[in-house]
This record gives sequence, C-alpha cells and structure tokens, in this order.
Amino acid sequence: MKVNNRTDRETRRRVARMEARRALAEQQGRRRKMDNVYALTTGALVLALAIALQVFWFSSNPTAEDLELLQREAEAPATSAPSAIPDPSLAAGQVFDGTLVLNGEEVQVELDGNAAPQAVAVFKSLSDSGFFNGKDCHRLVTAETMGVLQCGSADGTGASDPGYQWGPVENTPADGVYPAGSIAVARGATGDSHGTQFFIAYKDSVITQETGGYTIMGKVTSGLEVLETIAASGVAGETQDGTPLAPVTIDSFTLK
Repeated sequence: MKVNNRTDRETRRRVARMEARRALAEQQGRRRKMDNVYALTTGALVLALAIALQVFWFSSNPTAEDLELLQREAEAPATSAPSAIPDPSLAAGQVFDGTLVLNGEEVQVELDGNAAPQAVAVFKSLSDSGFFNGKDCHRLVTAETMGVLQCGSADGTGASDPGYQWGPVENTPADGVYPAGSIAVARGATGDSHGTQFFIAYKDSVITQETGGYTIMGKVTSGLEVLETIAASGVAGETQDGTPLAPVTIDSFTLK
C-alpha cells in the first residue's frame, strides 16, 4: 500500500506538471497571436495615415517652396524649453553678441547681462539649446505709437508654457518708451509670468507700464531694416495688431 500510494502521488504530480506546462503553452500562444494582431493593426494604421497625408498633400498641388518647407520641417529636431530656469549668475556681468536670422535675413543683436541678468541667462540657455530654431513670430503690431514683432511661442500661437515661467521684471523704462531696436521679454499679467517669448521694437514704441513694464534685455546692433520690411508687409486682416501678413520664421538664434 505504501508503494502504491507513493506511485499514485508521483503520477498525480507528473500529470499536474504536464497540465501546467500545457496551460502555459496555450497562454503564450494566445499572447503571441494578440501581439501579432496588434503589430499588424498598428502597421496598417501608420500606413493608412501616411497614404492619407500624401493624398491630401499632393492633391493640393504644392509648389517647390512648399515641398522644401515640408522637408525642412520633417528634418528639424523637436525642441522644447529646458526644464530648469537658469541662475542669473550665468549671465551677470556679461554681454553676449548674437545673430537672429528671420526668413533668411540676419539681424545682429546684443544681450546685456548687466542690465537684465535673469532674462539674459534664460535666453542664452534657450538659444544654446536650439529652442528658437523654426519657431514662428506670431504677432506684429503696427500702431502709430507702437511697432513691435513678437516671437518665441513654443507652438506658434502665442500661448505661454505654464511649465516654464520665471521672473522678476528687470530693467524697465520708467517713461514706457522702448527705443527702436529694443529687445524685450514678453510676459503675462504678473512679473513672474515670463516664458520663452520676446519682442523687438522696430521703431520707438510707447507701451503701458501699468503692470510693471517689460524687461529690456538687449538691442539690435544692425539689421533693423529686416524688421521694418516685415512690418511694411502689414498684419493679416488689415488690422494693426495680429499675425504678420507675410509669415515670419526664426531660422536660428545664436548668442556668444
């Protein structure tokens, strides 16, 4: 009886192990099938999307310039603002010369870390990371007493990035006059709501200082006529404040 009982127990264990292996094999098989179906479905969706985009694009009879733009956008690396706000000490006491290229035209600039160390530290960091490359200038103001071009929005709409805000306001003109060539930092309603946007006055501009003014962090040293030409093209919708009628893109913004 003891021998038979031991044999029965061993037989039951072997049967249990076989059943467990069979169940595992069946589960793995089902999982492989699901993975294959998922891969095929995903591939089909990607292919369908690519075909749809091609049909849409080429049915619109793009020009050679359109195709070149599409190619540049496809090859351009995606950039976002650095995650941390740089310390103002990185720019304090320093003056950076640089080049802002708008639609292929060069504008020479100077950012002064003596006057606005926090702002200059931020924009030096952004330019070094390539953040501005390919960004649009989304706003043009052509009013009688104010003429500015605003750029640097992450998505080209003028929306701010709530995850990248900083302050304080620095170096604001007491009289509210921003001389032609001034490079200032755009912001929201408070002194701690600066982000990645900036504006350049292409003519002497009077801007209300009711909310504390705007940080002047630098100036255009040559090439102001590039902005004057942009302004001469006007604003979309025949208004004095809105999207530039002729699109404006930052090709590059370098500071040394």
